[in-house]
Amino acid sequence: MNYRRSGKIVFDIVLSILLLFPLFPLLILLFIISSLDTQSNGIFFQKRIGQYGKKFTILKFKTIHGKKRTCSKTGQFLRKFKLDELPQLLNILKGDMSFVGPRPDVEGYYDKLKGADRRVLKLKPGLTCQASIIYRNEEYILKLQEDPLKYNDEILFPHKVKMNLDYLEHLSFKNDVKILLNTLLIILK
Repeated sequence: MNYRRSGKIVFDIVLSILLLFPLFPLLILLFIISSLDTQSNGIFFQKRIGQYGKKFTILKFKTIHGKKRTCSKTGQFLRKFKLDELPQLLNILKGDMSFVGPRPDVEGYYDKLKGADRRVLKLKPGLTCQASIIYRNEEYILKLQEDPLKYNDEILFPHKVKMNLDYLEHLSFKNDVKILLNTLLIILK
């Protein structure tokens, strides 16, 4: 079986089902906590750029208080341990995302790539990737910059594209497992 085509899809579906069943009570609990904490529906919906440049709606637990527009202590905890991203298991099950692939971005980045860099769009967006491991403290890195948007556009984003193209060239089950295990280790640190 060619992992690039059918193996990755089977892996994503099987793993998402295996995780959704035991995590279902936690998902319900986090939804309730997020709803109470943000005083709103606890699920965040946003359009992101997916495979081949098609838009899809990403799911996350809300971490920003609707009226105050700040991240709460609960939200910070959810983000630190990536618990706010657990609803993306449904995105994976639906086929919009994969466990490993470029993190889905808002319009204006992946959809605007030119030339050979557009090959990144062959990949489904992922729950994690090498770039998300390396830039796990991206918010902090950007806060240190005089012009965070310029730094992102000229330094971070191009480096992420390069790493994601490298991932595309070396796509394998072994590489996916390695990235997933590294992500888990970092979260549990």
